[in-house]
Amino acid sequence: MKILKTIAEMRAARAGVGELGLVPTMGYLHEGHLSLAARARAENPTVAASIFVNPTQFGPNEDLARYPRDLPRDLSLLEAAGVDLVFTPEPAEMYPAGFDTVIEVRGVTDGLEGAVRPGHFAGVATVVAKLFNIVQPTRAYFGQKDAQQSVVIRKMVRDLDLPVQVVVAPTVRESDGLALSSRNSYLTPEQRAQATVLYRALSSAKARFDAGERDAETLRHAMREALTGFTADYVSVADAETLQELDRLDGPAIASLAVRLGSTRLIDNLLLG
Repeated sequence: MKILKTIAEMRAARAGVGELGLVPTMGYLHEGHLSLAARARAENPTVAASIFVNPTQFGPNEDLARYPRDLPRDLSLLEAAGVDLVFTPEPAEMYPAGFDTVIEVRGVTDGLEGAVRPGHFAGVATVVAKLFNIVQPTRAYFGQKDAQQSVVIRKMVRDLDLPVQVVVAPTVRESDGLALSSRNSYLTPEQRAQATVLYRALSSAKARFDAGERDAETLRHAMREALTGFTADYVSVADAETLQELDRLDGPAIASLAVRLGSTRLIDNLLLG
């Protein structure tokens, strides 16, 4: 496995291979990331991963400084997963002095995470576009847990005619339903036990949907009921492509929510239809 720290090194390594799958990460890897690496390994002759805690997608009062990091552990896990190339740039490599360009994907970033975290998706879209340009992947792999991010990236790829196939893989969960996330490491034991409320709330809405309910507000109400006593930033039932809130479900939709447990903010979602 080659570890590449500069753009020039990454481009030189990329030049020597054909089809390539990319797994972009911010590190502190868990089984969700490794499942993406496994899928990339199965579908591509060469696999690359990036580890970069992207400062531009964090707001001024967010957790950039304390975001968990463990590069030696991450590299060991990626090598065991069969990854061939790992791109681990420093912030100054990705954003050198004088960097002033930002990519904004409109519409699908207006609500949900975009409303709560202004500027977040401009940071995401910009860094992902840079990674796509640097690594030139044939396919790029993302998890469904970050549903809005996946919609944003797919729209950016479509709108800018980027030559990459975006693959979105199912959310990987703990046995009690909690979606795997690097931020789960922030939770106290009591908060970890409480965190299962996210999946219970989503499952409540999905059970009603599976039973035939198509009124979106009824599904949102089911989630809110399950979240009684918890602070939610949003509870949503939105169109799976536009992310516009729905009155009635006549096609694929996403039930999603964001919940705060102490100083930790967790997100999750389930596909409906």
